[in-house]
Amino acid sequence: MSEVAELAAELVRIDSVNPALIPGAAGEGEAARFVASWLERAGLEVEVVEPAPGRPSVIGIARGSGGGRSLMLNGHLDTVGTETMTEPFEPRLEDGRLYGRGSYDMKGAVAAMLLAAADCTRRRLPGDVIVVAVADEELASVGTTAVLERVHPDAAIVCEPTELRVAVAHRGFAGFEIVTHGVAAHGSRPDLGVDAIAKMGHVLVGLEQLDERLQAGARHPLLGSASLHASLITGGQELSSYPARCVLSGERRTIPGESTADVERQLRSAVGDADVRMIVARGPFEIEAEHELVRAVGDAAGTSGVVGLPFWTDAGLVAEAGIPTVLFGPAGEGAHAAVEWVDVASLDRCRAVYSGVAEAVCR
Repeated sequence: MSEVAELAAELVRIDSVNPALIPGAAGEGEAARFVASWLERAGLEVEVVEPAPGRPSVIGIARGSGGGRSLMLNGHLDTVGTETMTEPFEPRLEDGRLYGRGSYDMKGAVAAMLLAAADCTRRRLPGDVIVVAVADEELASVGTTAVLERVHPDAAIVCEPTELRVAVAHRGFAGFEIVTHGVAAHGSRPDLGVDAIAKMGHVLVGLEQLDERLQAGARHPLLGSASLHASLITGGQELSSYPARCVLSGERRTIPGESTADVERQLRSAVGDADVRMIVARGPFEIEAEHELVRAVGDAAGTSGVVGLPFWTDAGLVAEAGIPTVLFGPAGEGAHAAVEWVDVASLDRCRAVYSGVAEAVCR
């Protein structure tokens, strides 16, 4: 194995399933301790931040000689669950691919950015290189939120997998809940009962029509259209009763130019008199393709094109903090899937690109 593959394999061996997704899961504690210890041995200044018990994130700083700009490399330690996998924490190298939970999303990239930061420590660049390995990206992003209260770099690369392409945009999302109300009564008394589940049927039709309008409407050149889907539905008490309540949760994917207020207004218009509650929302991300950071990453990667990503990342939060941000990461397959792998050669390439961008930015 290459140095980056060996480090990625060590990270994959550590169970860091997000406990907010899977109750009772291990969380990021052991992975954060491993990363903090590794960075200290590599000569970086290290701080561990823990905004929620058992959910630590690590900040490592390759301190510069002074006078240069700073660059942050951001990656997350948490993974989704492993129910559909066999031996998820036993990394396996085969045909240039490293298999295991988190290898692609995104411990391989974390290994590449750790090694790049260590490279920068030895080079002693004028500016600081800040590497952050965060908790909870897969749900609420408490890690990146806490990190941004402590560091404010001049530029950032979020190292999510991009297939070695420079990503300058991604969609946002908004989670919502819709409730319809009925009147509970014995199933033999239609004169008394009102069916909340039947009311939700009309809501579903309205949501389907809204999604059709969204997908036929405005399109972003890199991200395509906005979209909407229903995710979960529950209702009723038992077979022989009219249901008094039905609850649907769903998700709306947003594109640049859309706000949470826009989403809520559209939902209320589509569902009539049903109750609508917004649960969580994260805005879309975009940086100008001609920005100097985009050019620096493209030059280091040897590519001139840019892409958009369909999924949300912590780049949205970093950019909202006023930090110019680009996404660049390895190639692979199987994020959140039963079989997950990362291309090892692409990890070596990421390490070189991150170091090259640091040379350009931290002048």
